[in-house]
Amino acid sequence: MLTLIDDRDLARTLRADVLAGLTVTPKWLPPRWFYDARGSELFEEITRLPEYYPTRAERAVLAGHAPAIARITEAKCLVELGSGSSEKTRLLLDAMLRRGTLGSFVPLDVSAGALTAAVGALTAAYPGLTVTGVVGDFARHLAYLPEGDSRVVAFLGGTIGNLTPPERVAFLTALRGALHEGEWLLLGADLVKDPAVLVPAYDDAAGVTAEFNRNVLRVINRELGADFDPAAFEHVALWDAGHEWIEMRLRSSRDQVVRIPELDLTVPFAAGEEMRTEISAKFRRDGLAAELAAAGFTLRHWWTDPDDRFGVALAQAG
Repeated sequence: MLTLIDDRDLARTLRADVLAGLTVTPKWLPPRWFYDARGSELFEEITRLPEYYPTRAERAVLAGHAPAIARITEAKCLVELGSGSSEKTRLLLDAMLRRGTLGSFVPLDVSAGALTAAVGALTAAYPGLTVTGVVGDFARHLAYLPEGDSRVVAFLGGTIGNLTPPERVAFLTALRGALHEGEWLLLGADLVKDPAVLVPAYDDAAGVTAEFNRNVLRVINRELGADFDPAAFEHVALWDAGHEWIEMRLRSSRDQVVRIPELDLTVPFAAGEEMRTEISAKFRRDGLAAELAAAGFTLRHWWTDPDDRFGVALAQAG
């Protein structure tokens, strides 16, 4: 296991994010702080909800086209960014191992605990494969990916949509800089569609996404000694047609003041005030191809699920 960040680094980043996001108007918090152990459990539950189509749609694409991906790339090394449990990635591993080219798998994730569990499970499931976990942040540590050739970097789950346009430019540019000419990016991207389909995926009838959204407040309470009352914040999910993204927000249900002792910070919220906790951008093929090209990638192949809800792009570093 290669460890590039530790608990102290995470604590510093959390403090910086909370201070930056809660001292501006409008307030915001980044979505990475949803994912403590409880947040990860809630997200896994979300992926099984009837309203939440992205996981099923992406899995359908990978199940149908993993053999073609293995044949086209002849990958010797598969790298997965934000790997989590690497469950869907097993479709790629199976196809690439059948192809006979793959020798190593490098999952990168910010959670050391989740990564340790995933590496253990994958090592047991694929005894002939070298699995090297990297505890790191894909926004900062791409230059530290293990060297090699014939690498494929998988960035799945539509996570690219959680980045703002400038953040996407920085990420794709840094990733291109970490790859050799001819190596590959496999990118999962949720597509623009009817808001009647999009919004319920982020505002399910069972309220699981609402609990997931409020979990960021519980993380701040635990880690920074804050006194957020999660029940005093309502979950909001809306479609921003201008930006073509879903925004998740937390709306204060009353006038209140939150204290964060670890930052020596007092944060007022007015009744009805909203704080953004996540964007989830949706894409069109041409727009995504243009973003990839600007960073030095050429879109070589494009696949979607049967309902054209989710796209998987295979792009090559030029």
